[in-house]
Amino acid sequence: MKKILAFAGSNSSTSINQQFIRHIANRINGHDIKIIKLRDYDIPMFSVDKQSTNGFPLDIQVIKNLISEHDALMISVNEHNGMVSAFFKNILDWLSRLDRNFLAHKKILLVSTSPGARGAASSLEYTKGILPRFGGQIIESFSFPSFNDNFENDSIQNEVLNMGIEDVLTTFAHEIED
Repeated sequence: MKKILAFAGSNSSTSINQQFIRHIANRINGHDIKIIKLRDYDIPMFSVDKQSTNGFPLDIQVIKNLISEHDALMISVNEHNGMVSAFFKNILDWLSRLDRNFLAHKKILLVSTSPGARGAASSLEYTKGILPRFGGQIIESFSFPSFNDNFENDSIQNEVLNMGIEDVLTTFAHEIED
C-alpha cells in the first residue's frame, strides 16, 4: 500500500479542482490517500525580501513535510486567464526555495479542469513542464473540459471522459506499485 497526497492548486472555497481531485482520489482503492486543501495553509506572497527577513513560512515547511511523507501525489491544477493561478505558483515558489528537489522520487498524477472547453489545458501543460525540475515524475495527466457540463453529483456524466479518467487512474495505480 502506497501513501498518496492529493490536493488542488486553488484557493477558492468553491474550487471545482478541489471537487475533481476529491472525486479522483476516491476512485483509487488499496492505498492510503490523504486529501488536503492548500487554502487551509497560511502562505504569504513570495519575495526574496520576505525570505531573507522572516525565513520560510511554517506552513510551507508543513506542506513540504507532507509531500516528503507520501510516495505519490495527485494534483489538480486550476487556471486563471490561461495561466497557472498565482496562488499555486506562489506555493511552488516557496517550496522550491526551501528545497529545490522537494518532489524528488515522487510519482505524480496531474489533472486539471475548468468550466471551459479546454479544461485548464494551458495550466496543465505549464505544470507538466515545471514539476520535473523539482524532481517529480509525471506518470499521467488529464485535462477535464467543461466541468459544469460533465460533472454532477460527484459523478462524471460523460462516459468517454469517465473512461479516460479510469485509464489514467489505472496506469497511475500500476506505476506507483513499481
